[in-house]
Amino acid sequence: MKQQLLETPRRQYPAPPPAAGSAVEHGLRSRQRRRMVRTDLLTVLLWSSLSAAAALWLADGGASSLGTASRIVTAAGILAGLTGMDVVLMMLLLAARLPFVDNTVGHDRALEFHRKLGKPALYLLLGHGLLLSIGYGLAEGLDPVSEAVALWTLVPDMWLAFVSLAMFIAVVVSSLVAVRRRFPYEFWYVVHLLTYLAVAAAIPHQFSVGGMFAEGTWQRWYWLLLCLGTGGALLWYRVAVPLVATFRHQLTVSRVVPVAPGVVSIEMHGLRLHELAGSGGRFFVWRFLAPGMWWQAHPFSLSAEPAAARPSAGRAGTGAGAGAGAIRITVRNLGDGSAALTTLRPGTKVAIEGPYGIFSSAARTKKRVVLIGAGIGITPIRALLESTPFASGDATVLLRGSNPGELYLGEEIMELCRRRGATLFHLTGPRARNSWLPASEVPGGLRDYVHDPAGADVYVCGPAAWAQLVLADARRAGVPEAQLHYERFDW
Repeated sequence: MKQQLLETPRRQYPAPPPAAGSAVEHGLRSRQRRRMVRTDLLTVLLWSSLSAAAALWLADGGASSLGTASRIVTAAGILAGLTGMDVVLMMLLLAARLPFVDNTVGHDRALEFHRKLGKPALYLLLGHGLLLSIGYGLAEGLDPVSEAVALWTLVPDMWLAFVSLAMFIAVVVSSLVAVRRRFPYEFWYVVHLLTYLAVAAAIPHQFSVGGMFAEGTWQRWYWLLLCLGTGGALLWYRVAVPLVATFRHQLTVSRVVPVAPGVVSIEMHGLRLHELAGSGGRFFVWRFLAPGMWWQAHPFSLSAEPAAARPSAGRAGTGAGAGAGAIRITVRNLGDGSAALTTLRPGTKVAIEGPYGIFSSAARTKKRVVLIGAGIGITPIRALLESTPFASGDATVLLRGSNPGELYLGEEIMELCRRRGATLFHLTGPRARNSWLPASEVPGGLRDYVHDPAGADVYVCGPAAWAQLVLADARRAGVPEAQLHYERFDW
């Protein structure tokens, strides 16, 4: 055992006995119940939107002319188009970074559902075009291909509908995992901007040949409000809010500090950074306004809570005055984009979006907390350790790395644990097969480090495959799903 411990160093810092906190847990559970109510409300709104699309069509006499095969097929095509359009607008709202959605289900889960809706939306829109071609063709004695050509050439604005469908196909195909891995994020992001063009291209034929915006119908007002509301939400939360945040905080790079080989901390100063306090664990999207870098978006969480600015000669003339402060992120060289960040120069201006996600104390349900991080995923754990409230003895921190050098910011975390009365484990060494622990610690599990894991919230941050092993182990230890917190930092 001693030899194994030497090969896989593990250091524990005992904490005082846990303090009573029934009132704290009651408050946390109440907050969790409110979040679950909001989740149910979102679900009801999504299903109600789909139902409304069909109900309004029926209320405006959509089914009154059914009677022949061509009309039945045409009606099915119209319903597929209405439902498909509704799903597309849902997708846009899920990606609009609405605070209500983000604070309820988390940014990554919203985008996960957004991606899952992509294929159904495409199938509905393809069905819309195919069924209308068949239905109109039956009425006019033409085959579907001939009818589609006739629609393209003879019906006003219909060619735009075909262009819109082609753009939707490009967006869905680019979202496939196998395709996304072949291209850089920036290519995928530009392709996804086609979604907005596709929606815009689809609207004209709905005015000229469709009943969606027909005068004197409830459908007209429903779809106008839905489209305008979606467009307004996108412009406000994806464009206006980030611009306001950028100008409000006026972030500027102070210095870039090496942490380990390939890892640096980027320190920035700015204004009113106290407004970002309590964001530990949540992530921001950063754009460093340097030549060749301004168009690159980097989703990184804070690695330290915003702090009041300390006077230094290096800040002379920067304009930092009343309300100024400092903020920090820690990044690892994982590709061309992040590698360029190591060359940032002091004085570089920074655009900011966020914070996003619910990987924070806002998701807490218990007074005890377990924080588990691996590799560069340790840095959000460090910020969360600093910002999340807990009594002495109510927190356990587990840091995982292949070697001690991969326990980034380890000394800072050790000092925080000592100061706040948290228990700390360092778990280093080669990882065991099908386990998140070092090979020398297997067999083992979360129960070996945390007493009664089911009575704590468990936060996990690290590589996706490793994190899934941690979460599986926590579930085996009896931790309920509502107490497991893992979030991918995504766009």
